Amino acid sequence: MLRSVGQTPVTSSDEDPRVAELRTAVSRLRRGLAGHPAEFPDRGIAEDELAALDAMAISGAPEIPRLRRSLLLIAGAIGSVSALAAALRDVRVAVDLFGEPPRS
Repeated sequence: MLRSVGQTPVTSSDEDPRVAELRTAVSRLRRGLAGHPAEFPDRGIAEDELAALDAMAISGAPEIPRLRRSLLLIAGAIGSVSALAAALRDVRVAVDLFGEPPRS
């Protein structure tokens, strides 16, 4: 699906557009990570957290603190892999669509 930056994706169901955006971004980063030839020490962490983000998105009601925790772990695990920077940025933008976690 082609769209300009900031444009909300159109979904065919009652799915929250933020969830659709998150699923799309996570899928893109997962594909990029799977296709990246280099092994690095925290690759497994990134893969596990991407799977967790995908599971949260599928549930339809992701918990904001957990989204942010997963994003931080993913960024820490693959942050230095420049080939994945754009896809990682898309995941961050998708997580940001959910807003800030409530302050305790």
